Amino acid sequence: MPGGSAQDSRDFVRAVGSSTVYPFATAVAEHIANNGNRSPVIESTGTGAGMKLFCGGVGAAHPDVENASRRMKATEYQDCINNGVTEIVEIQVGIDGIAFAEAKAGPGMALTPEDIYKALAAKPFGKANTTRLWSDVNPALPAIPILVYGPPTTSGTRDALEELILEKGCKSKSGMIELQVTNPDGFDQICHGIREDGAYVDAGENDNLIVQKIAQNPKAIGVFGFSFLEENMDRLKGVPMSGVQPTYESISDFTYPGARPLYIYVKKAHLNAIKSLGDYVTEWTKAWGPDGYLKEKGMVIAPDDVRERNAKIAENMTVLDPQQLDPLLLQ
Repeated sequence: MPGGSAQDSRDFVRAVGSSTVYPFATAVAEHIANNGNRSPVIESTGTGAGMKLFCGGVGAAHPDVENASRRMKATEYQDCINNGVTEIVEIQVGIDGIAFAEAKAGPGMALTPEDIYKALAAKPFGKANTTRLWSDVNPALPAIPILVYGPPTTSGTRDALEELILEKGCKSKSGMIELQVTNPDGFDQICHGIREDGAYVDAGENDNLIVQKIAQNPKAIGVFGFSFLEENMDRLKGVPMSGVQPTYESISDFTYPGARPLYIYVKKAHLNAIKSLGDYVTEWTKAWGPDGYLKEKGMVIAPDDVRERNAKIAENMTVLDPQQLDPLLLQ
């Protein structure tokens, strides 16, 4: 195997990455195991941490697959190249949404990206955040403390929170779009930086822990993948964003502001050495349709044309064109 010695081999697939993709990846792994293969090992490391592991090199010491709840960044692709990971296959496996939720007994919050930005940004519009209550952010909101449980910096869900929600709220003020072009680093600090004074609580890569925290505290809000909200509707209710409820339909048609694609990344160089890797990739294409078992797990099914295009990529193991990765938006 390239990059490894004779004894540096294994007979099972190893995947790392997103906690959001994790339950779908484990379902695929179970089906592979039922078909006579060694069960793949799936690790929930978070998308960012998983990318570092995936891009660490080629050989059995390194993962074969990266599960991602956002697209690979141009900087991550370059890290892969620098470490000899030169043939990367990008496959969109479905859709998800970053859902905001509260306990069933919660106050019935209704938020906008601007509300969330003003509540969670470390320096909203360049000034230190002094808000303590939701009513400080918007007088129409309840006078209760801002307390949001969410993912860590290693998580693709955190990236989506910053890029899909906070950034949209930040750009509601004139001058911010221009700042993105003239001073990208300054824009990143102002629009993506999240406060660290206790209003936002990093709950780690365990989305089920966030569910438990907000189910126990009616005044708290949680941020996680939509599938975790869907699985816990007996204890939680979705928080509408700009008047749109997080539902299967609003995420599948991208009317919900937090909708996002889900991906797996595969090392083409590992296909021959890890014998079940091809079967593992093919199993995704069998599972992601309207009648597939991933929908039962909470996966929002991608449109027909997206599935058809990605099924061809999986069949031919078409290598990713790095020109598709936007360095300005994703660095």
